[in-house]
Formats: sequence, C-alpha cells, structure tokens
Amino acid sequence: MIQTPEFSICVPMHNEAGNAEQLVSEIAAALEGRAYEMVITDDASTDDTRAVLAGLKDTYPQLRVISHRQNAGQSRALRTAIQHARAPIVGTLDGDGQNDPADLPALYRSLTRADAREGLAMVMGRRASRKDSAWKKFGSSFANSIRKRLLRDDCDDSGCGIKVIKRDVFLALPYFDHMHRYMPALMNAEGLKVEFLNVNHRERGAGKSKYTNFGRLIDALSDLRGVMWLIRRRRNPGGADEI
Repeated sequence: MIQTPEFSICVPMHNEAGNAEQLVSEIAAALEGRAYEMVITDDASTDDTRAVLAGLKDTYPQLRVISHRQNAGQSRALRTAIQHARAPIVGTLDGDGQNDPADLPALYRSLTRADAREGLAMVMGRRASRKDSAWKKFGSSFANSIRKRLLRDDCDDSGCGIKVIKRDVFLALPYFDHMHRYMPALMNAEGLKVEFLNVNHRERGAGKSKYTNFGRLIDALSDLRGVMWLIRRRRNPGGADEI
C-alpha cells in the first residue's frame, strides 16, 4: 500500500457487484504512476459487492474497503470513505460506473494548479452529455433550476458525482443526508471557491438506479429548506489571524 498518497479516490457503493471490478480497474488505469489510494465504502449491500471488492484487494494493493454495518445512504458512505482517506486531496466518483475515472487527472490538475485563485476548494464535474433517460434528465434539470435560483450556487449539475476536493474542507462542512448535492452552496457560504469542468458521462453498465424523480423531488424540498436555513445562520469571519 502507498504509505503517503497524494490523492485518495473515494467511492460509495450499494449493490454494485456488477460494476465494482470494472470501476476499480479503470481508476487504477487512470492514475497509474501516481501515489494514490482507492477508498470504497460498501454501504451494507445485499448483493455480492463486498465480496467482489474484497477479492480485488490482492490485485490492487491501493484498494481499501470500508464496510458499513447498516445502510446509511450515499452521503454517509461518501463521508465514511473520506474520513478514512489519507491524502490531502480526495476525488469522488459514483459507484455505478457512469462517471469516467479518466477525468480525475484533469480535475486534480485544475484544483492544484499554481495559479489557482485564492480559496479554491473544489473542482466539480459537469456532465456535458448525460447518458440517462429523457425523463431522468428532465427531473434533474427541473430540480437544478430551482436549487440554483434559490441558493445562487452557479452549479448547473449538482448530481454529478465526480469531484476533486480538499479533504479538510469537506470534513468541515455540515453533514446531513444528501449533502453531496449541495456542496457548492455549502462551500460558497464559507467564502470558498468552486470551479466546474465538463466531464464524460456513461450509461450504467449493470444494476439499477437507487433514485426516482419523485423520490428526489420529495427529498429536495426538505433539503432545500434545510440548506437555506444553514446558509442564513452561518457567519463568516473572513479568515482568522494569530497575533
């Protein structure tokens, strides 16, 4: 195992046995030659996801597998992976294989470039050409337009799972279920900067989506109220200096 990784790839998975091996191999190919690790949280899957991941550890020594004892959802599984990550920069991917690991190096370079603007904490993917059903794309577009108007976060695609983030910044954000969809707004509220890059998007290879448009809408209404309350109640000191 890499002793001091510079980049940790964190992935939440639930019932993704059919996608796990392909995704792990693609991450390894995309980051070959780098000091990296993969940290994958199995969110109490009821299929063979955990066994598949465990079986890959000998082939991929950079792979670490964390297993939830109870299902806790995507945001909690992602947070668990990032808590266990050892690098100062983390990359995130959805576990269904629709995000392309080949985009990770470009996002990493953008976040860590020498001329990055002050306060840049995350570079997030934007799916330029989504490979989802028309109905699913409509639901996402509708939800994004409402969220963007209310939160003014400049984010056109809050559901894109591929991101590169400063680990300490992520762990300082308030945690709640579905918080992964509101990270640009939460970071803006802290005075931090977010940038967006177009990324590839692919059709799901196996399994099925864990979300429906109706379910997302119900959750979004509650989440939006909560996030707006959080932002209103936060006070930003503009930085702190030791004297």
